Amino acid sequence: MQQSLESLVQLLESYRGRDKVIRTVCYGSQLVGGVLSRKAETDIRSQQLGKSLLLFSAQLSHCRTVLRLFDDLSMLAYSHSYGLGNREEDGAVRWISVLNNVADQLYYPCEHIAWAADAELIKVKSDKWWLFSTVLWGTSLLLGILRSVKPHIVSCSRIQLRRQMRGELLSILSSMADLSNAIHWMPPGFLWAGRFPNWLVGLLGTTSSLIGLIQINAGDGEQSDTTQSSPQ
Repeated sequence: MQQSLESLVQLLESYRGRDKVIRTVCYGSQLVGGVLSRKAETDIRSQQLGKSLLLFSAQLSHCRTVLRLFDDLSMLAYSHSYGLGNREEDGAVRWISVLNNVADQLYYPCEHIAWAADAELIKVKSDKWWLFSTVLWGTSLLLGILRSVKPHIVSCSRIQLRRQMRGELLSILSSMADLSNAIHWMPPGFLWAGRFPNWLVGLLGTTSSLIGLIQINAGDGEQSDTTQSSPQ
């Protein structure tokens, strides 16, 4: 018990770990709130609790959006350190990673503008900027999936190989869950945009968030956290 508490405290002391915990609670609240809201016709208390959880989830999402206002420089530093990926042996993986970094880098200012517009700090419509950020997020996720399925296994021991394959599989599952939500937040008429109920959005987000926590604990997480961030 004491060890688990210490691990949680250590996780919360880091920005990235705290974001993962907030994200998990955010989507978990949306999942439970969405399920309870479905009982609205038979249980008024469940409806009220479900509504409160959905509002709580929305506030946590807004909290993460505000915290991401300060992520541009860390993303820029990572992109600069990666450069054109000259250390990568596989040319396809290299350019997929470069394009991934570009999408991640552009995501932040688009989201910042959308947030500032909603906060009435600037006089522009936020809709198109939220759309730009969602498209960039989805692009980053799709590129991440392509990078994970692209064979680029280096010479290593059997244990290291299994760990690498497990990490890639978890990354694919996480990105696919997030990509499903990203498409849901696209304009109506695009694939299944706008068709997910709250509980399904929460389930997919919770799944992705829990995978992120597992990767942090195992040390398999990516340096860049953009693809784990939601514009909603």
